[in-house]
Amino acid sequence: MTLTESGPGPITSVAPYAGQEAAASGALKALIGAEMPSPNRSTGREGARVVWTGAGQAMVIGADVDPSLAQHAALTDQSDAWITFKLQGQGVEDVLARLTPLDLNPGVFKTGHAARSQLGHMNAVFLKVAADAFESMIFRSMARTAVHEFEIAMKAVAARAALS
Repeated sequence: MTLTESGPGPITSVAPYAGQEAAASGALKALIGAEMPSPNRSTGREGARVVWTGAGQAMVIGADVDPSLAQHAALTDQSDAWITFKLQGQGVEDVLARLTPLDLNPGVFKTGHAARSQLGHMNAVFLKVAADAFESMIFRSMARTAVHEFEIAMKAVAARAALS
């Protein structure tokens, strides 16, 4: 299993104005090829994703957002506020089960699903990007703590597997 910083590029918070949800979604689709996602989902692909981050808001990850979208939504550059880690490999759900209360069972949390929750005591956004991989967005100020938490959980899962 590996943990890497994924360096997603620009991150922009998008919060459509009241009554502008469809227009904002259409504008995003035209600008970057991905529309506003449904709750707990993401749209797009690596390099240009829109990830649900809460009621009435999403983050555009990996693509520059044209300022013209501001006629439909409040835009905030979040690029310096977040760090993104990619945890990949066999047993990824076992590691994350030690860190978050989310049910990340593959039958429930499928590729493209997203959720905002806790990673230890830190706020985080989780995105399943492949059958054996998750990206976790954490406030940059908590990066060292997050790496420490991942490391402890990964060692615990590896130790348990060694007992088998």
